Amino acid sequence: METPTATRNTETRYLSRPDGRIAYDVDGEGQLVVLVPGMGDLRATYRFLAPVLRGAGYRVAATELRGHGESDAAFATYGDTETAGDVLALIEELGGPAVIVGNSMGAGAAVMVAAQRPDLVSALVLVGPFVRNGKMSAMQRVLFRVAMAPVWAAAAWKSYLPKLYAGRRPDDFDAYRAQVVAALHVPGHAKAFSRTTHSNHDPAEARLAEISKPTLVIMGEQDPDFPDPKAEATWIADVLHGEAVMVAEAGHYPQSQQPDVTSNAVLGFLKGLGAHA
Repeated sequence: METPTATRNTETRYLSRPDGRIAYDVDGEGQLVVLVPGMGDLRATYRFLAPVLRGAGYRVAATELRGHGESDAAFATYGDTETAGDVLALIEELGGPAVIVGNSMGAGAAVMVAAQRPDLVSALVLVGPFVRNGKMSAMQRVLFRVAMAPVWAAAAWKSYLPKLYAGRRPDDFDAYRAQVVAALHVPGHAKAFSRTTHSNHDPAEARLAEISKPTLVIMGEQDPDFPDPKAEATWIADVLHGEAVMVAEAGHYPQSQQPDVTSNAVLGFLKGLGAHA
């Protein structure tokens, strides 16, 4: 059995983009699957899903966001639109089409790629997806952005993460959280993260009607980012003519909180599509 890590022993590669480089790794043979994490997270969030996909015969690429993990933090802008451009460029680099698995804002970026270049996307898996702005008051938005200001972003995110992991936490939660926080201490990364918190999901919502690709929505039943996780998952699945899977005892990160349930759902979806090479 493979080591449960998205990167395994693969070498970090870099995709050159205007203003900087995007870090990623790729391994395996077969249909390309691109894994995109959410804000404040690392590509290692897919440390349990990636080896399962490789073992099932897929070529798996896991990417970092701008200013996160091993990616550069010299970019002028951050957000869904920028992430979509980076993912699109990565698929072109590796040779698509690809299945895109996106968590949180990574899901919004996945939607935009599918709308812009449907020829490069074979299917979407949206996990804890932000494909539209949440219902947050102006005051709540200001308070969150103040809390995530660069000067204390690492400490604030460390404190906030347990809430996002409502339900079952992975056995390596403490070690993984330490890894996430350490990445925020890399020079420039706290500022990049803080700027990413200003992401606007309106561009993703505006393109939902254009999506014609098979879509699976996976949502934790206890995801604290949504007032009613099931209602949000159902709405997205209905709009995209896809299917929704609710994961018990999971918050915003079912891919690591309930890896067996999530992996089985993804594999079942892909095999049902005939996406297996």
